[in-house]
Amino acid sequence: MRLSRKIQKLFSKDAIASFWEHASRLTHPVNAQKILAEIDIGELSRLRARFPHGKADKINRFEDATYWIGVNVRRVQDLALDRTPPLRILDLGCGPGYFLHVCKLFGHDVLGLDREGEPLFREMMSIFGIRRVISHIDRRVPLPDLAQRFDLVTAHRVCFHRIPGAGRGQAQEWSPDDWKSFINDVRTRFLEPDGRLFLEFNPRRDGSSFFTAELRKCFLSQGARVFRSKAVFAADPGKRARFKHTKGSTGKL
Repeated sequence: MRLSRKIQKLFSKDAIASFWEHASRLTHPVNAQKILAEIDIGELSRLRARFPHGKADKINRFEDATYWIGVNVRRVQDLALDRTPPLRILDLGCGPGYFLHVCKLFGHDVLGLDREGEPLFREMMSIFGIRRVISHIDRRVPLPDLAQRFDLVTAHRVCFHRIPGAGRGQAQEWSPDDWKSFINDVRTRFLEPDGRLFLEFNPRRDGSSFFTAELRKCFLSQGARVFRSKAVFAADPGKRARFKHTKGSTGKL
């Protein structure tokens, strides 16, 4: 029975999609070391001394440029942003800005949105020369007016759906209706007619998928394509977006 499950998992839709994702990175290589070489590592070290990032493990410290450039190069490749014409990109919960920095190097017009809380992030965004709007993302509350629309709105390692104030071990999250409100707000106010909303989630603490049966049903009802921890939406609720935008090319790094 166990062997049967392993074989079934090996040939699942997610496994096949994951294979093509890895194959696409290999056939469209990006030189992460070249990107890393353009970052002032000495300045990041000085920031680490000024704004220590708590007791987080080294690999999760956002000043670890080698690790985070690698992560975000893969994110850019998986969305084919290394080989598309320039897009207008908004990143929600942009953190220190690594993803937008890599996008910017490929010619995209980028903007970040995040809360003010972490001074390290503010300084790193300044080093990268990336514009940032300060705002919380709250359930049933429209995002601030940015006076422009975007080809792609992204959010990685999403955590804004967690509701503050819940007791230890009693984490609360947005309801399906809260998600529908958020998705509709992005679609109607921020996406170009052929734009996309891309969301990537962390697994739950027990290692299970973010997508419970209820949340998967909710996202699919909104026209999402769901792949492992990721979901993508078209601006038009009646259409299903692709994860990759593949027209044209901006060249390689």
